[in-house]
Amino acid sequence: MNQLWRSGIIFTAVSFLAGAGNYVFQAIIGRQLAHNGEFGLANNTIGFTAFLGLPLAIATTAITHYIARFKSSGDHARLEGLLAGCRRSLLRLTVAGSVFAIVLVKPLGLFFHFQRTSLMLAALLCVLAGLWSSYATALCQGLAWFKRLAGISLLAVGLRLAFCEGAVRIWPVAETAVLATVLMVLANLVLLFWKKDFQQFHARPVSPWNREFAGYFLVSAACGLGGYFFTQGDQLVAQRYFSLVDRDAYAAAERLAVALPMTVSPLLTVIFTHRSGHPAGQGRREQFKLLGLYGLGLGGGAVALILLRAFCLNLLGRNTPAAGAMIVPLAGTMVMVGLLQAFAVWSLASRWLKLALLYGGLGLAYWITLLCLGQSPAALLRVMPLAAGLALVILLAGWWATLRRPDPIPPA
Repeated sequence: MNQLWRSGIIFTAVSFLAGAGNYVFQAIIGRQLAHNGEFGLANNTIGFTAFLGLPLAIATTAITHYIARFKSSGDHARLEGLLAGCRRSLLRLTVAGSVFAIVLVKPLGLFFHFQRTSLMLAALLCVLAGLWSSYATALCQGLAWFKRLAGISLLAVGLRLAFCEGAVRIWPVAETAVLATVLMVLANLVLLFWKKDFQQFHARPVSPWNREFAGYFLVSAACGLGGYFFTQGDQLVAQRYFSLVDRDAYAAAERLAVALPMTVSPLLTVIFTHRSGHPAGQGRREQFKLLGLYGLGLGGGAVALILLRAFCLNLLGRNTPAAGAMIVPLAGTMVMVGLLQAFAVWSLASRWLKLALLYGGLGLAYWITLLCLGQSPAALLRVMPLAAGLALVILLAGWWATLRRPDPIPPA
């Protein structure tokens, strides 16, 4: 379990540095994209690309779970066969996800009022690049190569900043900021240095697509969609309804608030991999300690953001009364969203599938509520904490009831 703590703390610390780099990126584009709503448009487009990239993100969650499960159980024959099969399956899913993105990028872009064709082309490049990067990341996470993932994240943000520093200053438009995100993917080429570690699996490929995996995949899909709607769905609502000025103010406050769950989310990555490999209760105390650290990080970060909101907005070059007033409700919402995410990750890794499905349904209901009622900044900021709080109460009640069952976790 000492290894779990080391992995969790090191991965979180390095990811924090990478996150700080990403907010340097926000500071650069916040100053350079100072007119005509380009700052809000750039951030909303990046959030839109995450929506289009959901299919492979869902698949990688399911595959990570099974890789960790077989690795922890010491079943090397099944692990090697699964890894060989997963490489083939991930490749096919990546191609399918690319086709999905190409087909839907235009109609969805029009629905959410992304009017410029050039911006949708930049978004499509970002989606395709992200899909192919997930191909390798899933295998690394399943094998618990967290130090390698941490190094890649630092290199990725370095590439993003290097491109942003030059290109966005020359072409201060949203398209350039989106393309800076595409450059991050080149960091995954570092995995070529460890290609021998991937090539060691010579067993006959075993397809993961059996009945059990398909069921888990569907639950992962619901969980992944719920997570997106809770953490980024509000960006699409703002893009659809808000004016250019309101989009910029909201984007600045939202980027700061969403940093709260994002900063401590590496702890959930480690917990998910470890919990997937030890579903029968082993190491629960240490996992709960990491969950406690996650909760403290969320709460402490929210207090710090509220107290230092003027300073943080100044760093982004966006310290306006409108943006400052948005910080408090957004910070409170993101604390609850982060707690929801923690319960969902634990449930999915523990194979509490009904609870994971509930999280997905709550996420969809949350987003539909925002889409129907949040047609102005004041309305959106009024409904978000109420809807997130209600979802948290419902999920917490289900999680506590499941936890108190004598043996809620199926054997590995």
